[in-house]
Amino acid sequence: MSQEKKVIRHLPPPKDFGEWVYRLRYTWARRVVQFALIAAFIGTFRWGWALFGKPLLSGDLSSSKILDTIPLADPFAALQRLFAQYWLSKETLIGAGIVLAVYLVISGRSFCAWVCPMNLVTDFAFWCREKLGIRSNFLSLPGSLRYLFLALSLILSAITATAAFEAFSPQALLWRDIVYGSVMGVLSAVFGVFALDLVVTKRAWCGHLCPLGAFWACYGTVGVIKVKYDDDTCTRCGDCLKVCPEPQVLNFNAAAKKGMIASGECTNCGKCIAVCPENSLKFGIRSVGNKS
Repeated sequence: MSQEKKVIRHLPPPKDFGEWVYRLRYTWARRVVQFALIAAFIGTFRWGWALFGKPLLSGDLSSSKILDTIPLADPFAALQRLFAQYWLSKETLIGAGIVLAVYLVISGRSFCAWVCPMNLVTDFAFWCREKLGIRSNFLSLPGSLRYLFLALSLILSAITATAAFEAFSPQALLWRDIVYGSVMGVLSAVFGVFALDLVVTKRAWCGHLCPLGAFWACYGTVGVIKVKYDDDTCTRCGDCLKVCPEPQVLNFNAAAKKGMIASGECTNCGKCIAVCPENSLKFGIRSVGNKS
């Protein structure tokens, strides 16, 4: 069927509460994952949560352990330490390898939508912009700027012999202070990013500046789980573009050739799937039914 003959329709308002909840299923799921991780870290640190007599989840997002046995390490933090000329311990290498293996399956920038605590702040800022009718940006920032900050983080790590981004990362500050209880750190991280996203530019931090997001975007190109795309049913209604935190990834011509949203910048948040009236978008395995 030619594109001109397709009838464009939009998803009607939900008929009842159940349908409303269902349409937000991926948002609910992401919040459950984010708050469950926060609760596990806080519970282990403050109240000694344990399983089989071992700490449930100790540490933070940079370095942690499951049941005091399985190490986890932030690969980007580990990379900064390498540039700072630190030898990585065997435990750090194993932990970073485990995390990379997980995100090889679920795609790198899934971290940004499903794990990173700053996503809670930036999503709320975006919601406030919509409710307040703020459409314009005080500054126009290119999305490629985050890759410059990624390079600068590594260069500064080499120059200063420290993990440079870890020293001022708002999400690391937010996470550590939520777990360990420094109110001022939480307030500075939250309000700084919130104000940036609300006043300066839509999705300023996650979409334009964050070097950690840039790192996961580079790795996300090889992810196994992707948003599959059916060009035959898509009518180009554009509803997905309105809700996507990274709308540039929804290149319909490129997606039609590959049968999926291949860009590593896709966060796999599921928002586009939830609003598609034709079910042209859905999660799938990239090796099954791809056109390339």
